[in-house]
Amino acid sequence: MADETKTTHDAEEDQRNRDIKIYVNGEIVHRDEAKVSVYDSGFMLGDGMWEGMRLYDGVWSFFDDHMDRFFDSCKAVSLDVGMDRDGIMQALKATAQANAMTTDVHCRLMLTRGVKAKPFQHPSLSRSGPTLVIIMEHSRPAAALLAQGIRLATVPQVRGLPMSQDAKYNSHSKLNCVIACLQAEQAGADEGLMLDPYGFVNTTNACNFFIVRRGEVWTSTGDYCMNGVTRQKVIDICRAEGIPVSEKNYSLYEAYGADEAFLTGTFGAQTPVATIDGKPIGDGSRPVTERIRQVYKDWIAEDVQRNAHRWA
Repeated sequence: MADETKTTHDAEEDQRNRDIKIYVNGEIVHRDEAKVSVYDSGFMLGDGMWEGMRLYDGVWSFFDDHMDRFFDSCKAVSLDVGMDRDGIMQALKATAQANAMTTDVHCRLMLTRGVKAKPFQHPSLSRSGPTLVIIMEHSRPAAALLAQGIRLATVPQVRGLPMSQDAKYNSHSKLNCVIACLQAEQAGADEGLMLDPYGFVNTTNACNFFIVRRGEVWTSTGDYCMNGVTRQKVIDICRAEGIPVSEKNYSLYEAYGADEAFLTGTFGAQTPVATIDGKPIGDGSRPVTERIRQVYKDWIAEDVQRNAHRWA
């Protein structure tokens, strides 16, 4: 029997999520009543932007970093958010309060161009204002992931050049990544390792990718991948802790021969990689990854303490 497929977003089962309340354009309703129109541009075209955030002890960690990316992305595609950062903060507070949520919570904040007058592509057909949805779930990453690690398969689907669809957009248009995920699953892996247009190691279908070689931490240049908040925090941690770190082009040759490899994302923080294309990574020990994980936890705790007054 084949091993069960895992993902970097596997979470411990929590029955409370069957009864959560969801924010939809200013209203907070039970998940069964949370609906958007079939004419919504997000449903129809994938025309929207989103952010994933985590709640720790009442504070949405690295909120300002997430809002920098969110508002920059919306501006780049002429998508009017309809509120400022404080408005987003108040919506998050209200949704968390309605769900009695304080920690170990994951949020997906989604904004689309809104309901269209006709079922066609042109942005001018979205005339009623944006659609804002906030889904919060009780969510703890599955403990088994940290022990077992993720199995990656290199896939033919690549992250494209910026003039096709810039991978820096955290957009609702995720078909590129879905195809990569399907290709990995069909290869018997958990997630797909995607190359850039020139064949260098880039990212996975869901997370940023790092390797450790002889004590050095490497990740892609960032030119063809989502510039994740957690990705940047790991780079900052390495610099602060004196761990050599490089954003550079490297090939599968270096990835296969790595001592450690891990993925980064807001949900799983740092998730170890067990194999790439069936080849075990290192000897199974992960000292550099573990050091980064611990410092990252410390940085979250500091962020919570520093910003607790804003979320009170």
